[in-house]
Amino acid sequence: MDSSDLKDCTETPDLDFKWLKQAANGDAALLDKYIVRRQKGEPVAKIIGQKGFWKLDLKVSKDTLDPRPDSETIIEAVLKNFPDKNAPIRILDLGTGSGCLLLALLDEYKSATGIGMDASAAALRIAEQNVKRYAPKRAKLICRSWNEDSWWNDLGGFDVVVCNPPYIPTDEIENLDIDVKNYDPLDALDGGSDGLEEYRTLSNSIGQVLKQHGLIFFEIGQGQEKDVTVIMKKKKFTLFDSYYDLGHILRVLAFKIENV
Repeated sequence: MDSSDLKDCTETPDLDFKWLKQAANGDAALLDKYIVRRQKGEPVAKIIGQKGFWKLDLKVSKDTLDPRPDSETIIEAVLKNFPDKNAPIRILDLGTGSGCLLLALLDEYKSATGIGMDASAAALRIAEQNVKRYAPKRAKLICRSWNEDSWWNDLGGFDVVVCNPPYIPTDEIENLDIDVKNYDPLDALDGGSDGLEEYRTLSNSIGQVLKQHGLIFFEIGQGQEKDVTVIMKKKKFTLFDSYYDLGHILRVLAFKIENV
């Protein structure tokens, strides 16, 4: 088998084949198995267990959402608002998954510390591998859901809170590409009937972990900016700024505590 066997299942057959061949490490039988998996729609990252994000090469699995370039918009937004890379800021990554957002930020802010929180113990096992590689002394992982009562109690305050919550409306999940709907964890995708349920939940409590002059950075789905802004406004947060991804889609909203 060669890259031509992938032309019907991906827009980047040569690149996909390169990554799969490298992961197979000379084992022709294993490479053939990888190609068959890719032909069925499984993403390369899930097959080889690795995905590049920002400046990092991260471990991923079926239990983690594949880090995507769109989410790098959050990193760019934080860097714009916190230009001092030597500042000892505290960072909280809610729904950390593979740890991609937290670790990319800690890689930029060498004096920063952070916590990655996720409800999935399986996802955190992957995140732990990434933490050990990139920030073993500056990152802590906690298995906890933001749906739990008083989930914030022992966390303290943070200068930066980042979150890429599930924001796909339930009825739209079936229409997603195969590599997403069949291979990313459903809990990381399903945002309820209108895709906004997790923003509502978080708006009730996220202020408990934000320092007075801190900022919250939410990734959002296309066209959700007005609804998310209204949700946050009702809980006394002000829209601070908004940021577009490389596809010129409004992807990240930054909020601050009202009247600060």
